[in-house]
Parts: sequence; structure tokens; C-alpha cells
Amino acid sequence: MLARMTSEPEQQIGLGTPDAFQRLWTPHRMAYIQGENKPTGPGAGDGCPFCSIPEKSDEDGLIIARGRSVYAVLNLYPYTGGHLMVVPFRHVADYTELDAEETVELAEFTKAAMTALRTASGAHGFNIGMNQGAIAGAGIAAHLHQHVVPRWGGDTNFMPVIGRTKVLPQLLADTRVLLANAWPKPQA
Repeated sequence: MLARMTSEPEQQIGLGTPDAFQRLWTPHRMAYIQGENKPTGPGAGDGCPFCSIPEKSDEDGLIIARGRSVYAVLNLYPYTGGHLMVVPFRHVADYTELDAEETVELAEFTKAAMTALRTASGAHGFNIGMNQGAIAGAGIAAHLHQHVVPRWGGDTNFMPVIGRTKVLPQLLADTRVLLANAWPKPQA
């Protein structure tokens, strides 16, 4: 049964002393915090989500585009709306392990991602990068993935700094459709 929608903030028991602050709950983040969907080991067969995503439909896997060696997928735990990743199909951990074809296609997909994000959302800039190894901040260190994070002037407001919360104005499924439709078509 769906909860009834109201413009009044919901009062919850156990919240503490009532104050003037409204709460923006992001319970979906607990899955990330608790390590849900994290691989159990470094191998491709150890529950690697980047190995299992391509087995799903584009809609179910949040895949935006597929190439021969890499694919583009929305991040389940995005920093901003449209935050996507370019991922090789092959289970490799380190950038130096990519072969020439994978390296070229990863670069081409990154360019295509920027084009699609500019077309679909008017992104003003981007943070692009990959964290190599757990010590460098890779959430899934065993499978290489490059982040493409769209940015807009004034997009970093008080929410992530003070509220430790990110506000995403669109469902991931809707964002996937917009970006898939804006993805540049390969030149013949």
C-alpha cells in the first residue's frame, strides 16, 4: 500500500527533540554504506557487479550504451544526476591491464558520455577519473571503471557539505532513457 502524500513533514517517534529542521531521508544509501552488492573477492566469479550488469537488459542494468569492449552504465550511488561509469566487459583491475582496443574504446565512450550529458542535461563541466585500488578510494577495486560526473555552475550547495546528502531530481531509470537517447550514434 502506498503512503499518502502530504506537504506536511512526517513526525516520527524516536527522532529526538522536535526542531525547525526538515529531514531528507536517503535510506537507499544504506545499501552502499553496508557494502551491499560488493564482491566477495577479487575474481570475476566473486560477485562482481560490473561482470553481472551486462547480463541484464539495458533497462534493468541501467546500461546507457554497449560497445565491443566497454559499456556505459549509471552509477547506483551517484554524486550528481547523470553520474555514469565507463566499464570494460573484461574483468581487469588496473588501467595498465587494458589492451589497445579497450583503451581506445574507453576513451571514445568517455567522449560520447560527455556529449550525451551535455545534450541531455546541459552539463557545464565534468569530473572524470578512476580510483586505482582500494587505498585510492575504489569502491570495487577488482574491476576497472571510469567515472564521468556531470557538473553545473552552483551545483554544490549546502546539502552535501552540511547535510551529507545529495539531492537527485530524477529517477535513475528516467536518467538512463534520456542519456541513451542522447548517446552519439557511431560514425559509419
